[in-house]
Amino acid sequence: MVEAQSWTTRRGSNPRFEPPSSADQVLDIPATPTAEIRQQQSLTISPSAVTAATVAAWYLSNIGVLLLNKYLLSFHGYRYPIFLTMLHMLSCAAYSLLAIKWLELVPFQPIHSRRQFLKILALSAIFSFSVVCGNTSLRYLPVSFNQAIGATTPFFTAIFAFLITCKTESAEVYAALVPVVLGIVLASNSEPLFHLFGFLMCVGSTAGRALKSVVQGLLLTSEAEKLHSMNLLLYMAPMAAVILLPFTLYIEGNVLAITVEKSRVDGFMVFLLMANATVAYLVNLTNFLVTKHTSALTLQVLGNAKAAVAAVVSVLIFRNPVTVMGMMGFAITVMGVILYSEAKKRSKSTAH
Repeated sequence: MVEAQSWTTRRGSNPRFEPPSSADQVLDIPATPTAEIRQQQSLTISPSAVTAATVAAWYLSNIGVLLLNKYLLSFHGYRYPIFLTMLHMLSCAAYSLLAIKWLELVPFQPIHSRRQFLKILALSAIFSFSVVCGNTSLRYLPVSFNQAIGATTPFFTAIFAFLITCKTESAEVYAALVPVVLGIVLASNSEPLFHLFGFLMCVGSTAGRALKSVVQGLLLTSEAEKLHSMNLLLYMAPMAAVILLPFTLYIEGNVLAITVEKSRVDGFMVFLLMANATVAYLVNLTNFLVTKHTSALTLQVLGNAKAAVAAVVSVLIFRNPVTVMGMMGFAITVMGVILYSEAKKRSKSTAH
């Protein structure tokens, strides 16, 4: 006879399921994002898109200021390059103050000494000379030829570095400068719209840019005197405007009254001058932004390509004649600049 099981026994034979304790298992369930957080996540822009937009803005501003200068000085009858440059400087001073003091894009750096002030003043004088010569050359030369000459900046940089600091480069670097010069000689000999005065002004502008870079590296060397490029522009722009004022009054006469009268007759002139001055500042702002989002090397590579892009765009817009020999010369110069950049990079890595 089988003994009947008690209720207690039957319950023990089929034990109740006990869930694991919190010490054994922890379930981490994320909180459901609020509508505001979901909206912020959907509005997030990828870094690649920001970089692409910055590079595009850099190209548009650099090429835009060239085309606007050319249109004003050659096609719209505004033949006052010194006054136009002074407007650029005043615009850069105002926008720089806005960007640093109000938008706080970079920390503000004050001038610490009279010596530092004089160094910045010397750079401003060189800067003024370079920009005035460049704008003046656009009155007489097509943008394509202007950019071809401007691409020879490394050649003048190497010359001034040797003359001022006695700095020598490797044989590879100097060899890379040969096609830079050879290309511009070919382009000059075959340029249909060659103008000697415009050519000399453009060479002066290119040499001025090279001289400024060498002198800037020489003068602002100590950590106490080094300035961010945006702060340097904040001080250089008003100084350059003051330097240019007596020259524009002496050489270009009563240019302010002429500009006001032209603006009354042609309202589009006001828009052109304001747009031109604004884009001139955007060139400097986008230089900083491209370096911030990429690197100084990327900016140098973009600069090498910019001359060719600007030349092609200007030919398409202004329809200035070009020759096969001129295009070959320009291409040789650009290739020489690229070889020079690579040679400099290898020289620096070898030195380190």
